[in-house]
Amino acid sequence: MAPIVSEVDIARPPDEVFRYVTDPSRFGEWQSDVISAHIEGDGQAVGSRCVMTRRIGGKDRTSTSEITQVSPPRTWTIRGIDGPIRANVTVTVDPLGDGTQAHVAIKLDFQGYGIGKLIMPMVVQEARKEVPQSCQKLKSRLENGSDPE
Repeated sequence: MAPIVSEVDIARPPDEVFRYVTDPSRFGEWQSDVISAHIEGDGQAVGSRCVMTRRIGGKDRTSTSEITQVSPPRTWTIRGIDGPIRANVTVTVDPLGDGTQAHVAIKLDFQGYGIGKLIMPMVVQEARKEVPQSCQKLKSRLENGSDPE
């Protein structure tokens, strides 16, 4: 299936946006199905693990991803390493204008394993609706005074 890509322009400096959008402890503030998330290991470093619990279909499901690329304040990439459906996510933050604004692109690509292959079309369909909504909520949070620190 084709990756899901959602983009949004945010009236905040790219470094502030990058810190916020790549901080798993803040994911629940702008992603509606995230219950909790945190980094295990040496913080924001390649090889560190991101453990996230999402409410999916009325149940809490925990998954683990590995950070595969960190290049502040531009790029952050993780890949799912467990579960029947694994997401590979790339966040790119580019400066706009005089550097006081940022363009954010979030790209998700899913892989199904076992039963995940059967249910993946439903997951992708739901993600196609939720990711743009999450980007708009991200924009709203950051432009309306949320502290990205």
